[in-house]
Amino acid sequence: MPVELLKKFLDDNHVKYVRISHSPAYTAQEIAASAHVPGRDMAKTVMVKLDGTMAMVVLPASRHVDFPLLRAATGAREADLASEGEFRDMFPECELGAMPPFGNLYDMAVFITTSLMDEEEMAFNAGSHTELIRMPTTEFKRLVKPEVMRFSAA
Repeated sequence: MPVELLKKFLDDNHVKYVRISHSPAYTAQEIAASAHVPGRDMAKTVMVKLDGTMAMVVLPASRHVDFPLLRAATGAREADLASEGEFRDMFPECELGAMPPFGNLYDMAVFITTSLMDEEEMAFNAGSHTELIRMPTTEFKRLVKPEVMRFSAA
C-alpha cells in the first residue's frame, strides 16, 4: 500500500500528521471537496520537465502552473508539462497521478509555490486516489527542502 511507505518516512522523521481516507477522486479540487480540505491547503503535485530534467512542482489545488513564471523563477530555458508516460515508472508504489510531493525520495528537485508555504498545514495525495496526508507545512519544508518561489496563477 503506497501510504505505508510515506507513513514510515514521516514516522522515522518524527512528524505529526493525519491520514485522511476519502472516496475515490482524481483531480485536486475533487479530492479537496471529498476530504473536506480547503482548496488553498490541498497541495497538488505536477510533474514538469525543466530543460529536459524531470521535477515536481507543488501548488494549491485551486491554482495552476504559470510556465513563463516557472521558467523565470528556475532560470530554465524550457519548462514543459511532463506526460504520464514520461513519469509513470518513476513512482512504482503510487497510483498514477497520486504521487506525494516528496521528490527528494526520488532524487528529484521539488519547487513549491510561495502561496502554499503561507498556510499552516497542507494536505496531499499519499500515493493513492483514496488517501491523503495532512501535516504542518513547516515539517514538509524541513523534510523536503523544496525551493520556494512564485510560479502559480489563479
